[in-house]
Amino acid sequence: MTLYTLMQLLGGVGMFIFAIKLISDSLQNLAGARLRGLIEMFTKTPLMGVILGAAATVLVQSSSAVTVMTVSFVDAGLMNLSQAIGVIMGANIGTTVTGQILAFNVKDVAYLFIIGGVLLHFSCKRSTWKQFGIGLFGFGLLFVGMQTMESSMSFLQDRKELFLAFSENPLMGLAAGALLTMLVQSSAATVGLTMALGMQGLLPLEAAVPIIFGDNVGTTITAVLASFGTGRSARQACAAHVLFNVIGVCVWLPCMPLWIGVVEATSSSLPHQIANAHSLFNICNTLLFLPFVRPFAALIRKIIPDEQNPADKDIQFLDPLLLKRTPVVAVGAVRLECRQMGAIVNELMESSARLFFDGREEEKENIVSLENRLDRIDEAIRDYSTKIKSSGLSEKYAEELDACIICAGDMERIGDKGKRMLDFYEYGQKRSVTFSTAASEELRKLYDDACGVFSSALEILEKDDIDGAALAGLTARAEDIRMTENRLREHHTVRLAQGKCTPEAGLVFIDVLGAIEQIAYRGRKVADSMAGFRSASETA
Repeated sequence: MTLYTLMQLLGGVGMFIFAIKLISDSLQNLAGARLRGLIEMFTKTPLMGVILGAAATVLVQSSSAVTVMTVSFVDAGLMNLSQAIGVIMGANIGTTVTGQILAFNVKDVAYLFIIGGVLLHFSCKRSTWKQFGIGLFGFGLLFVGMQTMESSMSFLQDRKELFLAFSENPLMGLAAGALLTMLVQSSAATVGLTMALGMQGLLPLEAAVPIIFGDNVGTTITAVLASFGTGRSARQACAAHVLFNVIGVCVWLPCMPLWIGVVEATSSSLPHQIANAHSLFNICNTLLFLPFVRPFAALIRKIIPDEQNPADKDIQFLDPLLLKRTPVVAVGAVRLECRQMGAIVNELMESSARLFFDGREEEKENIVSLENRLDRIDEAIRDYSTKIKSSGLSEKYAEELDACIICAGDMERIGDKGKRMLDFYEYGQKRSVTFSTAASEELRKLYDDACGVFSSALEILEKDDIDGAALAGLTARAEDIRMTENRLREHHTVRLAQGKCTPEAGLVFIDVLGAIEQIAYRGRKVADSMAGFRSASETA
């Protein structure tokens, strides 16, 4: 092997892996919202999980990305272990689509895909078409890389004995496939390289099948790496992925002669046979395990027991694993964290009301704790979003991310106002400040109205479409609260002049009015931010 040949081989592998990443990234940007909807779906049966995992993997052309998402969602409590096992099975099936595409001889038109992709990316203004152009370019580059790998191996024509050992000793092929996949972190790359060797006549089907089996073992390294630093539930999902593939290989490897006969019957073309061997292994393995998902999950729990007292985490969805593999889904994680933040704000507002208006002092500790949690989540969202932006996003998802950051900031400020109600209460207790019945009733009604505005804003945050009437109604309610605040200030001035209220009580009353008005104002801003993002994305 000359230095040029080695450079050609490594360059072909590099182009192939980079092409897969381009295709995956572009598809995630094009189908990110749909992907989030699929992954967030709570599957009722393992079969639905298989369908979900396969569909998600076909959408993003990366089983590693789907596996990482599954581990993350198990860690966040969005998915239980049985559901995760189904999704992982489906992801293994979905990833075989890449091999099936490679089996078709479209190398002669690969450059047309590259030309079309470049033209679309640089001539179109809409981000959707730009992303489609990147995906098209990656699709063409995939076959150029395949062709480069194939050409670089022509020197091995006279050294076929190097690969005959894989036929005579399947365990060597198994080890080679596993090690190569662990090295390149892409099962599709290993399948592509195996096809390239087969096209050069260097690798018979008897030697290719063990490599494909090893490829399925090696691809589990992604799940292992993804489980580092996660909770025990995520490590259970990782163990399920590893055992599922390893046990499958142990079951089917002794049946090699029968297996090869079945694969040979599927096609007369060696590239198609290799692709079919990859697909059939994962389909048959899934059919073998599918009836035993729950006993399999129980076995995993015996190996890695459940946590007895799982800690209550402030940050539930901002998994760093998503940043590298699926930045688009990481944007969805930020949105989920904002929803959680909104639920904490609602709880804080209710706790503050019980303290300030009903005098329930046992709420003090809860108010301080909730406000501190909001501060931590807001800071975590900002840090996480900065990292997402550095990974590269389409304009649409960058706008959604910015809207979520603004929402988080506004909710943190609402939390500050809820905490201020505690400060007002303690000040009033120290100075023996009391309000008239009329003033107390006015404040309570206005506070309830402001909290109602925020609750309506949360409904807009959670929806994927814009309800123009609801948004207009919320804006009108927030404006009405602002006008009511001004009117109550005037009423208070009259009471002060009539001696019905002390000056010190008056100062507290005015401060509370201001805090309540800010709650409504920030609530309206939360709704405006998300509605503004969706309006922009619809016209993009």
